[in-house]
Amino acid sequence: MKPSSLGAVIVILLAGVIAGCGGGSQSNGVQKEGQVQAAGENRTKIIVGTGTSFPRICFIDENGKLTGYDVELVREIDKRLPEYEFEFQTQEFANLLLSLETRKIDFVAHEMEKNPERTEKYLFNKEPYAHWRNRIIVAKDHDDSIQTLDDLKGKKVLTGATSAAAQILEIYNKENGNAIDIVYQNGAANDTVSQITTGRVEATIGADFTLPLIDPEGKLKTTGEPLSEGDILFVFRKNDPESQKLSDAIDKAIRELKSDGTLSKLSREWLGDDFSQ
Repeated sequence: MKPSSLGAVIVILLAGVIAGCGGGSQSNGVQKEGQVQAAGENRTKIIVGTGTSFPRICFIDENGKLTGYDVELVREIDKRLPEYEFEFQTQEFANLLLSLETRKIDFVAHEMEKNPERTEKYLFNKEPYAHWRNRIIVAKDHDDSIQTLDDLKGKKVLTGATSAAAQILEIYNKENGNAIDIVYQNGAANDTVSQITTGRVEATIGADFTLPLIDPEGKLKTTGEPLSEGDILFVFRKNDPESQKLSDAIDKAIRELKSDGTLSKLSREWLGDDFSQ
């Protein structure tokens, strides 16, 4: 990685670009090699990869501004790290990790859950900024016949490619002869409501806090016990000293944000409750 100034884009699970965001900026173009040093400045530009289609997490608001929980958190972190300047670069969720590997971005901010498969290839920071539980989500008028993954056998289940929910379904299918018909989502997160209520799919799997965000009218419900739970972290390149240095600096900033109540405030503002602990 080379030194430069940066702004962040947030998985945001799901593209657009905005200039002059908070403490950093936003870019539509593709950064060739991640970190770069700004001329005449002793700051390192960090390209933050995120999305634009995850309501309340990383999205474009009615004024055309990139915002959401992950986005505003990155901006707060940027304020506390004078040695760095963050710049957002928005992409489709499915492209974020590849862009990280190819050094087009320096870290991913898109509600990424740590799991064994990802840990083999990527570095996660140590200080979580959210904690979630994944559950099955069905139509509100659905009966109680679906409580577990076994109950989804032979049914279409919607999920985002490379997501934590997708991994849950893929592992189950690997162990059970592809019993669940996995449908990979191409549209925005809020298309989930339409697909489930019209019967195109039977269910989806999502984090507990996402339901009121993608379904403000209450047409869906969670069912059964949590399938998994985990910490939400930023994702960096593995075996890269500059990435480790950046990750450590971000951990320090997150601890400060937790200590002074800023992280809790952001969570309540954007997610409706404090999911930061």
